[in-house]
Amino acid sequence: MAHGLSEAGLDVIAFERGPWRDTAQDFPPTYAPDEYRYRVRHELFLRPAQMTFTFRNNPSQTALPIRDWGAFMLGNGVGGGGLHWNAEMWRFEPSQFMLKTHLTERYGAKFIPAGMTIQDWGVTYDELEPHYDRFEYLCGTAGTAGNLRGAIQPGGNPFEGPRSRPYPTPAQKQPFNATLFAKAAREMGHQPFPQPSGNMSQPYTNPLGVTLGPCTFCGYCEWFGCGNYSKASPQTTILPVLVKQPGFTARDNCEVLRIVLDAGGKRATGVVFVDTDGEEWEQPADLVLCCAFTPFNVQLLMLSGVGEIYDPAAKRGNVGRNFTHQTVSTATAFFDPATHRFNPFVASGAIGMCIDDFNGDNFDHGPLGFVGGGYMGQVQTNGRPIETTPVPAGTPTWGAKWKAAVKQNYNSSVYSGSGVHGSFYSYDDVFLDLDPTYKDRFGRPLMRMTIDFHENEHKMSAFLTDRYAEILRAMGATRVDKLPRTGHYDVTDYQTSHLCGGAVMGAEPSTSVVNRYQQSWDVPNLFVIGASSFPQNAGYNPTTTVGALTYWTLDAIVNQYLKAPGPLVQA
Repeated sequence: MAHGLSEAGLDVIAFERGPWRDTAQDFPPTYAPDEYRYRVRHELFLRPAQMTFTFRNNPSQTALPIRDWGAFMLGNGVGGGGLHWNAEMWRFEPSQFMLKTHLTERYGAKFIPAGMTIQDWGVTYDELEPHYDRFEYLCGTAGTAGNLRGAIQPGGNPFEGPRSRPYPTPAQKQPFNATLFAKAAREMGHQPFPQPSGNMSQPYTNPLGVTLGPCTFCGYCEWFGCGNYSKASPQTTILPVLVKQPGFTARDNCEVLRIVLDAGGKRATGVVFVDTDGEEWEQPADLVLCCAFTPFNVQLLMLSGVGEIYDPAAKRGNVGRNFTHQTVSTATAFFDPATHRFNPFVASGAIGMCIDDFNGDNFDHGPLGFVGGGYMGQVQTNGRPIETTPVPAGTPTWGAKWKAAVKQNYNSSVYSGSGVHGSFYSYDDVFLDLDPTYKDRFGRPLMRMTIDFHENEHKMSAFLTDRYAEILRAMGATRVDKLPRTGHYDVTDYQTSHLCGGAVMGAEPSTSVVNRYQQSWDVPNLFVIGASSFPQNAGYNPTTTVGALTYWTLDAIVNQYLKAPGPLVQA
């Protein structure tokens, strides 16, 4: 957004709560791959002492502050989550953007579980396709096209929506476990393909003239900055060009406290922020864009009085409604050490072979009694020594027997923390609001998360995990330990950092916070950008869709809003 608007001639000021981060200075290869510093001690992430949330599973409980990040991680500093991500680059399927309409037409309205509040996005895949393409070419995405202008291509994902041209770079070379997974899946009648990746398979210069280097398969992607300029991050794709724009100013280590509205509450006049000295300032603005991480976008709206906060009892209000995460599960497969050597340390953030046969609505849900799905695959992200200790269930958790089991199985097992990457659809009892008790260091109410899994997600996870385990057995595993998602949502158990919703987009202000261009229904010169716009979360990583929506909104601002400021969609 900052690059596109400054190119259009606007003066742009970007606020970042954390520090400036630069590849050469902050992530030199001499110390960037430090598992203890970055994975265990969370060097790149927001400290709960700076800002946290409160959490509960349902409204009958008292929410308590999260003291250590577990289920998700919050980026801190320039680049945000785009700095530490694994760079998995998925496009959502066309049906996901018309989800309620699609499922109702195929299965009937009664098939959708009670309390599920899924809805259409107000924008279609076909409208977003040029913007998906633009984001992929910014990032140098490595992959194999499965659907080129409606023609299914060999070796790609046959379930993807039509794309206008191939990926900018070929898919990465695949390790042994991924190759073995693809062979077994193919023999079982599935259609495997290489995971689309923002880790470079070859040198690449993007349309802005920024050059990235090929991935070295070091296995230090997620949780880490890339010192090799091999991972598509803001630092390696756009910041080198953005900082040269004459109209652009970056203010790091400055936290925005609220959006300032005029007396009528219908126009944003700027923001109030606090600097490193703790002094408050007001920055006037003609146009305000909230581009923060999902809950912080929602919190800013609530603290600024933009829109009506969702009331789950009265079923009123939209700010905070349709909050979602992800339903991730996996299985660990153990092989004969004499015949299988996987070398898990030869890894990349988004490398592997996957299938989409059980994603979205690519299979018949009618007999199964649930909706949703996910992709699954062998994605070899790391073999880092502190956390990579796969052992069979029942092994002691410490001592000589545990050490012997780690030694025996480290190189002859396959494990992925998200072997099954499932959807999380929205419900009327999963939401965000302001905590009535706990406040942050500025005296503002903390964001309160009310979130739990439902029977639909448990059924989906059990079914998908069983299918995943079948492929692992077909690979030749001597033992497979399944780990489907069960019980309550656990805020200490890491899944992904894919928090979505809370300021969702839609075709009507009665069911959404922003319109199809991510423009506030209530304050037309306020745009709320990011995964907070998702009405529900699909069985994919959200980043590429966030990128496509951002370019879609940028195009609307430059070519429509700036020429005639005001609502881009009439309520």
